[in-house]
This record gives sequence, structure tokens and C-alpha cells, in this order.
Amino acid sequence: MVYALILTAMIERNTSIVESRLSRKRIITFQQQIRSYYKENKRGMPWRDTVDPYCILVSEFMLQQTQTERVLFKYVPFITRFPDFQTLSQAGLKDVLTAWQGLGYNKRAKNLKETAEGIINRYTGKVPESFEELIRLPGIGKATAGAILAFAFNKPSVFIETNIRRVFIYFFFQDKNDIQDKEILPLVEKTLDQGNPRHWYYALMDYGAMLKKQGSNPNRKSAQYSRQSPFEGSNRQVRGAILRHLLNNGTMEELELIKLLGITSARGDKILSGLEKDGLLYRYGADVCLVT
Repeated sequence: MVYALILTAMIERNTSIVESRLSRKRIITFQQQIRSYYKENKRGMPWRDTVDPYCILVSEFMLQQTQTERVLFKYVPFITRFPDFQTLSQAGLKDVLTAWQGLGYNKRAKNLKETAEGIINRYTGKVPESFEELIRLPGIGKATAGAILAFAFNKPSVFIETNIRRVFIYFFFQDKNDIQDKEILPLVEKTLDQGNPRHWYYALMDYGAMLKKQGSNPNRKSAQYSRQSPFEGSNRQVRGAILRHLLNNGTMEELELIKLLGITSARGDKILSGLEKDGLLYRYGADVCLVT
């Protein structure tokens, strides 16, 4: 009984906060400002020129934790090499990783291939149009599922990514720090263009990208914000280097690989164990090779 009363109070409090921030007039003003900017400054991207669910799903995997500029160089060659789910599902992991080089976080490439296999085997080659089915696929979390629903099917899903978060913090949380996504999501839902969510989210993202270029980053006020550690010398860099060596040379002796990387045996063992756990390579005896 006490828990129910507390829960009810929390819901009422969040509802009142949203209502206090969003009068109908403010919603309209906000939407007009975002749309006005987008009309004059929208960014051209190849995955925005299609509604093919396969192409959009690939782009969303690529854009996870990766700058748009890097994805722009890799997206078209990847789609050319693997034009549909059938081709991608039948490709060897080595071929997929080779095409993925330069994007980082290589486990995403493995997840993408496994998702392609799942869509072929479980959904007859068609991307499922429900949130619940999407998040069961490898590498698809809540934000990616929401983005796929909005961009591939123009469904009014509610999700947050870094540029969207930046916009809402800038407009509605100027006097607050340590902002939780659960505080932002009701505002995203309340201001969503139900008739054309696809282009509304494009507009939000472009406005958020503009805010970042202005210098001060509103996302610093988010509870989710954390500075990414320098790439140079990081485990991320070493992981990428290991995969490149194996892609270029095939099977290698573990000690030779670690010596080539210029790292300690203990660090090498830890990183190799992580890659093995991710299903990207095998270690057998003294040798290391990629999963094919």
C-alpha cells in the first residue's frame, strides 16, 4: 500500500514537471524553431535518402558510439559489398570485419551479422516492426530499436540519442544539472510529431549537432555524460590493432602478436580474453586467429 502511494506520487510529480515545462504554446514554439532550423540547414546523409529497413538498420549499427563523419566514409562501401540481409547473413565474419575497419567497436559488426541471420531465419528477411521483437536481436537496445521504428517505418517511437538529449537539455533544463534520461523522455514524447516522426527526429538531431559545434555542450549536464578516455594508447586502440593484424596475416603466435603491439603480456592476455569472449577470435595453444 505504501509502495503504491509512493509510486503514484512519483508519477504525478513527473507529470506535473512535464506539464509545467510544456504549455501548448511552448510546444508549438519549440517545434517551429526546430523545423525552421532544419528547413535551412538539414544535413544530407545517404541513409536519409532511403526507407529501406535494411539500409537504415545498418546505419543505426554503424552510428552507435561513432561520429557521423566516420560513418559517412564507410556506409556506402559496406552497403555495396553487402546489399541485403541475405548477402550479409551468408558472409564470413572475416569479410564483415574487413568491411567494418575504421568504425571501431568491432563487436557491433558481429552483432550486425548475427542480426541479419536472425532476420533471415526468424522473420523471413523482413525487419520486425515491433519494439519487443527488435530488442531481442543482437546489438539492438532501446534507442536503436526506437530509431529503426521511426526511420524505417515512420512510427512515433520515443527514444533518446546524444543529439536529441542535447536539444532537450538546452531548451528545458537550463537551470538544472545531473539530468536523468527518464526526465527527458516524457518531453520527447509530448513534443513528438506523431504524423511524421522520421523527419522530426532528423530535425532534432541536426539541431543537436549544431549546438555541439557552438562550443558549450549541454550534454555535460546529463547524468549519462562521461568524457571518453583518449584513444591513443587505449585498450580500444589495441583491440583494433589486434584485429587488423589478424585480418592481414591470418593465424599468428600469441607472443609474436603481443611483441608486435609493444604491450605487456598481462595486458595482452586481458585484451585477447575480451576479444575471445566477444566471439571475435580464437586462442588455441600458442596461436590466435579470427573467428571465420
